[in-house]
Amino acid sequence: MSVTVRVPAKVNVQLAVGAARPDGFHDLANVFLAVGLYDEVTVTPADELTVTCEGPDAAEVPLDRTNLAARAALALAERRGIEPAVHIHIAKDIPVAGGMAGGSADGAGALLACNELWHAGASRAELLAICAELGSDVPFSLVGGAALGIGRGEQLTVLETGGTFHWVFAMAGRGLSTPAVFREFDRLAEGHEIPEPVASRDLLDALAKGDADALAAAVSNDLQPAALSLFPELADTLATGRAAGALAALVSGSGPTTAFLARDPETATKIADALRTSGTCRTVRTATSPAPGATLTHQPTDR
Repeated sequence: MSVTVRVPAKVNVQLAVGAARPDGFHDLANVFLAVGLYDEVTVTPADELTVTCEGPDAAEVPLDRTNLAARAALALAERRGIEPAVHIHIAKDIPVAGGMAGGSADGAGALLACNELWHAGASRAELLAICAELGSDVPFSLVGGAALGIGRGEQLTVLETGGTFHWVFAMAGRGLSTPAVFREFDRLAEGHEIPEPVASRDLLDALAKGDADALAAAVSNDLQPAALSLFPELADTLATGRAAGALAALVSGSGPTTAFLARDPETATKIADALRTSGTCRTVRTATSPAPGATLTHQPTDR
């Protein structure tokens, strides 16, 4: 008996960052789009909590209780008074440590899967509350589609999208620490007035209309200068994608993955080919958005 949940990657089409708060976090206006790159999380009853992982860069995924999937199982078990005796298997296809919320996706997937496996009966609101405790990106991994996240990014408002957007993602040869990128953002911002983060009306309108050109004109990432400061080679990757016809090129979230918006599938293929042969990145993937959030693909029938 097992339960499997499929969970998507994300790209940030706007990441507006406010000044550091007393708790060390930053207020955000974070516009998420789920994209069609997925991990699958399967949970099976076991003698004790264990985590295994397969797929690209699986060796970089922690298999102890620091893994967000394990933490999700523990959080739900504690709330329900359940022994967290479960084997969590993660089939990775979302890039690891790439700023595309792969770990957050696994947390959301494990939470939904354990809720089904254990017949725990947690409501959608309770699942979202647990997600918010686990991390800023985890609630969106559960919701999917498109959403505006405020606060740390965990307070979500679902957004309308009027069409399909075509993306190319270039994975870098090394990782970037999200806390390090935020520290660099704070360093670069010293002595400057940082405005309150607000979602771009032009960007929200572009999403609602499904207008790739308008979206390209409105995308932004306040963390990009910090990511480029720590990882200057990303500028070459961005330039390669633009030269190959990308409507927009930006660092995804805190990086180091770079994202390229294409007008159509043919242009996406051209951009991907240019990036693969450029020597400026490790691997390249294409995907479309929006994509559904955490979705049950196999569940027990003993009901």
